[in-house]
Amino acid sequence: MHPDIKWTFAPAILLSVALWSGVYVWRFRQARREAGGRGAGWRQGLAFAGFVLVLLIALVSPLDALGEDYLFSMHMTQHILLGDIAPLLLLLSLSRVIMRPATRRFHAFERRLGRLASPYTFIAIWFVLLYFWHIPALYVAAIENPAVHALEHLSFFTAGCAVWWPLIQPVPMRYKLTGVATLAYVLAAKLGLGALGLYLTWSKTVAYDYYAHVPRIWGLSPIADQNVGGAIMMLEQSLVLVSVFTILFVRMLLQSEEEERRRERLEDAASAA
Repeated sequence: MHPDIKWTFAPAILLSVALWSGVYVWRFRQARREAGGRGAGWRQGLAFAGFVLVLLIALVSPLDALGEDYLFSMHMTQHILLGDIAPLLLLLSLSRVIMRPATRRFHAFERRLGRLASPYTFIAIWFVLLYFWHIPALYVAAIENPAVHALEHLSFFTAGCAVWWPLIQPVPMRYKLTGVATLAYVLAAKLGLGALGLYLTWSKTVAYDYYAHVPRIWGLSPIADQNVGGAIMMLEQSLVLVSVFTILFVRMLLQSEEEERRRERLEDAASAA
């Protein structure tokens, strides 16, 4: 069977993306005037453009309809985009300069949270929200009810922002991840979700009964479709893990070299004195 390919031009989605883009462009231009381009350059602009593109692929392109009407694997791909890639790109598009008007509010909120304002809380939010919505009854309810589906997508996006925030910190936190703790945080987040992907990849029973009764396309049985969805999750988590590890390792090396040069300069100054 050939799928009915269709785009989702929902006014609420398009208006939300347009509004988000308008606010970002307005603040981006302000930040460039305030800081002469520092913290509001091509990297931030490119990350935000990527964020908007990922949102449109996840919510407007045929991926949305394919996930709802035919394939669990396409629905899983949509969730990966909304719950991991889009939040990462959004936070990368921000900077201390861009976030300056909201800095005091974030710091006040952090003080009210007290000890809860730590990476442990953020990663707990990530796990709770993602695993909660993968309970079969809730997963199917989200597909069948548009309001619940919107709440599910918002939850995934919130979870993604939570898990990436301590690493990127567009507004600096009092608690900072450093060294091995940073690597352990990323490893825990990705392996923790990878466990779900591993289960779905090798499972022999259909976890979400909804997909046992939809039309079959592309020669994928319900089990094969579920296995593909799990493999997509595992592959994405692995690629992100390796990429982040590489970036963090290079950053740690550069910081170590800079600290060594600083010590050498201080020793030279002390010797000269």
